[in-house]
Amino acid sequence: MSDIYFKLVNTPFGKTAAQSLGLPAPVPLKRLRRADQPFTEGNVLVGAGNGGKAITTIGSVLSASAATLYRASGKATLEDSSKAGDKAQALDLASYTKAEFSALVFDATGLKDPEDLRALYDFFHPVIKKLGMNARVLIVGKDPATCRKASQAAAQQALEGFIRSVGKETGKKGATANLLWMAPNAEKQLESSLRFFLSARSAYVSGQAVRIGKAADAPTVNPVAPLTGKVALVTGASRGIGASIAQTLARDGATVIGLDIEPAMDELEKVIHAINGKALSCDITAKEAPAKIADFVEQHFGGVDLLIHNAGITRDKTLGNMPEHFWDMTIAVNLSAEEHINDELMARELLRKGGRIVCISSISGIAGNFGQTNYSAAKSGVIGYVEAMARQVRNGITINAVAPGFIETRMTAAMPITLREAGRRMNSLSQGGQPVDVAETIAWFCNPASGGVNGNVVRVCGQSLIGK
Repeated sequence: MSDIYFKLVNTPFGKTAAQSLGLPAPVPLKRLRRADQPFTEGNVLVGAGNGGKAITTIGSVLSASAATLYRASGKATLEDSSKAGDKAQALDLASYTKAEFSALVFDATGLKDPEDLRALYDFFHPVIKKLGMNARVLIVGKDPATCRKASQAAAQQALEGFIRSVGKETGKKGATANLLWMAPNAEKQLESSLRFFLSARSAYVSGQAVRIGKAADAPTVNPVAPLTGKVALVTGASRGIGASIAQTLARDGATVIGLDIEPAMDELEKVIHAINGKALSCDITAKEAPAKIADFVEQHFGGVDLLIHNAGITRDKTLGNMPEHFWDMTIAVNLSAEEHINDELMARELLRKGGRIVCISSISGIAGNFGQTNYSAAKSGVIGYVEAMARQVRNGITINAVAPGFIETRMTAAMPITLREAGRRMNSLSQGGQPVDVAETIAWFCNPASGGVNGNVVRVCGQSLIGK
């Protein structure tokens, strides 16, 4: 179902009416149009607080982009901005009068105590009003868990509150704001995440804090087809988010095995045939399912690189009215099956070195939802599973989760209109997301250069006002 309100407020009359009535006026989001699209363009300003460890890497990555690069100057708190490299033109923040910025990128890894937070103000205050439509704000900080002194942990934790507030202030422009918390000496792991969060791929991801750890040196990948040579298994791939995941991974070079239940095979075959993949009919809750999946993978490909647990169901009832089979089925599909399939593939060493596991959680698993005790429990369990498994996986394997908010699918189109409109408007971007927004986030997790991204739960929700 199309968003009629969204279409209306993006007409001249509707925009004027919304403005006069104080109603939300969501801006159309710019999503990826072609695989070889530059990850960032326009005017990009970078800066660093004194002692920043990531500014050289930030400058190097952005110098290879299509952007016109500037570095902050004119403030004692921002002197290390000069480490962004020769391609970044010095820009005195006190006298800037040029066109809007498409991105503001700040290295806060050097902030050691709350007083150092003044560098945030000195960098952002003069230019935040110059942020353009669909722009990006990105901060790189130091993971507070790795800070030895409480004062430094306080300063670094403060970045999360700051970036979430910036996201809410700038969302009316279709802009996003995110934070990368870097482990010490993990600069080489930044590039794939910089490219994702500064690009059109992250159009519906805002207000998120992502931890980036140390890993083996990130390989050099083709940015147009980073998944070339990889085999991906996507469950629940016949429609909606699952179909978009399959299509996006195939676009990025992967060969996709699409899995779904027998009644969905006609739709699945159409999706998978269009991307030259292979279709597999399977009920993932069946006792024999893990072995059946493993046998299929081994027979056709000898192993799998990317394992995407997208299959999910809802069986809604308030707890007192919920039949037991609603509970059992929801837990089995949304949580237990993922663990059983992973165990089988890893026990048989079919998940290859450097593999990627991505699970689908939900903001319902973070905030809870009326009539969804079963679903919310399962999706919260996914988060616990991912965080625990991230400490156990070896051989360069990573495991992460996405937690979608309101995404425009058949399921959300069937919701009562009041709930549907609330879901669409109750986020900083004032609109629902698209299945491709979830798929693009998964593709970033799956990138061979994202080895430092492990154990994260990233909400794809436009910075929903529900949950943390």
